[in-house]
Amino acid sequence: MKNLAFHNSFQLNGVSFSSKDELLTFSKTINDSIYQFLSDWFSADDFVVVQTSGSTGKPKPISLKKEFMINSAKATGTFFDLEENTTALLCLSTDYIAGKMMLVRALTLGWNIDVVAPTSKVEIKKEYDFSAMVPLQLRSSLGEIPKIKKLIVGGGVVENDLIEAIQNLSTEVLTTYGMTETITHIAVKKLNNVISNDREKSHYKTLPNVKLSQDNRNCLVIDALKVSSEKIITNDVVRLISETEFEWLGRYDNVINSGGVKLHPEKIEEKLSKIIINRFFVIGIPDKRLGEKLILVIEGEEKNVTLKEVRKLKELSKYEVPKEVYFVDEFIETETKKIQRKKTLDLVNL
Repeated sequence: MKNLAFHNSFQLNGVSFSSKDELLTFSKTINDSIYQFLSDWFSADDFVVVQTSGSTGKPKPISLKKEFMINSAKATGTFFDLEENTTALLCLSTDYIAGKMMLVRALTLGWNIDVVAPTSKVEIKKEYDFSAMVPLQLRSSLGEIPKIKKLIVGGGVVENDLIEAIQNLSTEVLTTYGMTETITHIAVKKLNNVISNDREKSHYKTLPNVKLSQDNRNCLVIDALKVSSEKIITNDVVRLISETEFEWLGRYDNVINSGGVKLHPEKIEEKLSKIIINRFFVIGIPDKRLGEKLILVIEGEEKNVTLKEVRKLKELSKYEVPKEVYFVDEFIETETKKIQRKKTLDLVNL
């Protein structure tokens, strides 16, 4: 993309720059990943090649238009009211889209952005207006989070106990909905300090210039022409509230049809997380009578959860109670630490 500039208020680790070359030279002193991305960003190409996370399939490279990435950055700035001279903390890897987009937002909107290592416990030395983390970082850094005014959390499920732990924080914490193809988030949901009703707690609201609909599977269809030239048909089953608001129910490819009843694993897992400390998931396996039967797979030693305890959980309907419990020493993950359910299931001695 020719003549792609950066905002004159942009700062990286407290340093201002008068030219792209100066910025590129400085970025080498931080890490190779940032230098490589900025080199790609300022190249003559109209697009950047990024890697998908691989959470719903094999990781693959896709091309994203720089114009769309800039539009996404502007939408985030508008939605969160993050103007010029916003202070931001980048603690995600810039090998993936979430980290890259923190840089694009800073370059486009004129933020002062600091970079720290993308470790599970984040080093936060001063106060910031904005940052983005994965759930593990939020959990490991709870004592430091109040130094950030607004925090978005993506790349995995935020468990119920973690949601409880952030309720009294001064930080506004929001979880995001999006994917590499939508250039990170197109919708967000408040996680703390929300009005105590289901509507506020469970619904995602879109960023500017995004309209939603459903296909015949009740899966979300995203119309966001500022960040994608085509409508994006997802595999996410939702309850659509309006064309800008929805409740996420789960992945279509995870839906379990057990005796004619459609079960959403993610909703069942949300309920089970109240009594299970270790990582776990529920999944359907073939069954002659039911077609598929629901089972529970837990990471770690066979000890702390029995079916008897699970059956006592009042939130579960009779269809949502797993028929069997299995234990696996260690779950198989993607490079971005998302659980690969089907590959992990292969480890189970059924």
